[in-house]
Amino acid sequence: MEKWIAIIVGVVVLGGFYWLYVSLVKKKNKVKEAASGIDIQLKKRYDLIPNLLQMAAKFMEHEKGLMTEIVRLRTEAMKKDFGDNPAEAIDLANQIDARLHDFWLSVENYPDLKSNQTMLQAMQSFNEVEEHIAAARRFYNASVNDLKNAAEIFPGNVVAFMVGIKADMPFFEAEKQAKQRIDAGGFFK
Repeated sequence: MEKWIAIIVGVVVLGGFYWLYVSLVKKKNKVKEAASGIDIQLKKRYDLIPNLLQMAAKFMEHEKGLMTEIVRLRTEAMKKDFGDNPAEAIDLANQIDARLHDFWLSVENYPDLKSNQTMLQAMQSFNEVEEHIAAARRFYNASVNDLKNAAEIFPGNVVAFMVGIKADMPFFEAEKQAKQRIDAGGFFK
């Protein structure tokens, strides 16, 4: 009788180990899928940038330095794969976000550019891509959170250690500029 109990306990333990292992692998792959989704959306953004800058260059003679910096960052970002080094890709994406924020603020100073129909359509396309990027970032962060929870809470942490699954993926956080307080008082005077 004790022999059967030991066998049953062994099967239950192995089954639990296998279930945890499969769960961790699925969560790790979900993070990779989410990273790929961000990569796809960022590539769409990077494809739009040259068109926007080309249209804006006709109007924005004084913003050449900003546009050159955006092109440099875009070129660097196009060489990166989000899944290979997420921390570096996140930092680079945040730098581009900050420069694009500066670009859109500069566009406000050029009424002819803001009213140009082609530029309006490009801005609308860009805004749609930005919404998709935000959704991809939320999906990525949720996937990273699931993996971190599964790999850091007992007994998943034991299984993750045994099979070498690490939950070291960074979260995608808003760039520093987006976290700063905005004084909206000037808009309502």
